[in-house]
Amino acid sequence: MKSSKIQLPLQTLSLVAGFMVWVLISSLMPNIKKDIGLTDQEVALVTAIPVILGSILRVPLGYYTNRLGARFTFTLSFLVLLFPVFYISQADSLMDLVIGGLLIGVGGATFSIGVTSLPKYYPKEKHGFVNGIYGAGNIGTAITAFSAPVIAQSIGWENTVRLYLILLIAFAAFNFLFGDRHEPKVNLPIVKQIKEIYRNQTLWFLSLFYFITFGSFVAFTIYLPNFLVNHFDLSPVDAGFRTAGFIALSTFFRPIGGWLADKFNPFVILMFVFVGLAASGVVLSFSPTLELYTVGVLTVAFCAGIGNGTIFKLVPLYFSKQAGIVNGIVSAMGGLGGFFPPLILTTVFNITGHYAIGFMALSEFALVSFVIVVWMYYQEKLSLESKIIESTAQGMMVTDTDGVIQKVNPAFTKVTGYTIDEAVGQKPSLLQSGKHSDTFYTDLWSKVKEQGFWQGEIWNKRKNGEVYPEWLTISQVSNDAGEVKYYIGQFSDLSNEK
Repeated sequence: MKSSKIQLPLQTLSLVAGFMVWVLISSLMPNIKKDIGLTDQEVALVTAIPVILGSILRVPLGYYTNRLGARFTFTLSFLVLLFPVFYISQADSLMDLVIGGLLIGVGGATFSIGVTSLPKYYPKEKHGFVNGIYGAGNIGTAITAFSAPVIAQSIGWENTVRLYLILLIAFAAFNFLFGDRHEPKVNLPIVKQIKEIYRNQTLWFLSLFYFITFGSFVAFTIYLPNFLVNHFDLSPVDAGFRTAGFIALSTFFRPIGGWLADKFNPFVILMFVFVGLAASGVVLSFSPTLELYTVGVLTVAFCAGIGNGTIFKLVPLYFSKQAGIVNGIVSAMGGLGGFFPPLILTTVFNITGHYAIGFMALSEFALVSFVIVVWMYYQEKLSLESKIIESTAQGMMVTDTDGVIQKVNPAFTKVTGYTIDEAVGQKPSLLQSGKHSDTFYTDLWSKVKEQGFWQGEIWNKRKNGEVYPEWLTISQVSNDAGEVKYYIGQFSDLSNEK
């Protein structure tokens, strides 16, 4: 079997391992609290800390994956993780948990490796589904959330953490042995790539969308275990089961979101995603019972999963040449989206005694994202229409109802010799050859207004004074109320036929 054939399963399983380590502290927090006394604010800080490095490192890891390949970056990442995992197993203070938690963020940063590497092996029409399958490696968080509390009951949380050392050594070896040594490399300076993209508004819109969708996934993953124990008096094992269910549902729908984005317009899918997240934020704000809270959380899981898969269809679509750095930036913003909510929710609860304001913030951010998606959807349609006009072989001229030229295409310039700047703002009489009487033009426009169009042969004059024949079609463009707003003239040069 060629090494390239096993990259999708190898890198997906590697992401599973990385994410398993990433949520170690949050999954075991109910057990850790029994040995290390922590306030609610300190718990929120410690569980959120791994997200910091897990977000920031995604940018350089995406860049170096393009430059050095996934084999090197995955192997190095797992070797680096050995230190913080062992350190956490020895922790007996808040500072130990903060230091260890910061460094195990490397596990979350591994996400940008696969989304940068894997598209190199597949055609563009499969990028959404492939990245969706890879993103399903999120299930690693569910495995830890489900299994770690159960194992900790038998052998203690310290020994449970040490078991992950075996996992890390195994996957470092797997990537070293089976990673693709011949992966295509992209060696562009990082500063040059950043200069090429940082002013692109699409990058920052996609970052915002992922901040909401993946941020919701991460936030609930690290927030739920302790919240369910404290707020609903569930046992650590029961809270772990429910958190694992949230993660599993979101993970299951991620490749489905990628597949849907391959088949349909990704922006339409994102509209439904953000409407769902906005509604779930409202439900969570006013859910006094465990049942209603469960409905809200599972809605978040569904929408976040679909959204995560959809967004990473768009990244390689818009940024094929800077995929590494853009994947890193977008995924970093998604990670940071999971850092703030647990801290905000805890702070809001300490001040107000409830979580409503914190959950309403999710709803408001989702609504803002919905508005931006709608705008991008219509901008894309306008851009496509413009590109069609620009690339058509026929000359095209658009005038307003007063006959003033508003737009011409490159073919217009090629036929007439007039540049865009010379034509826009003038009237079509600019091209009159003098071969037709005023009565000819009066009859022409009468037919346009009566029938909505006119077509026929006409003689016009180029900028250099040459008179030439063309086949001209003039059509009316009306709005929904039936009012004529523009006239479009399409013409072909008939000089060769004559």
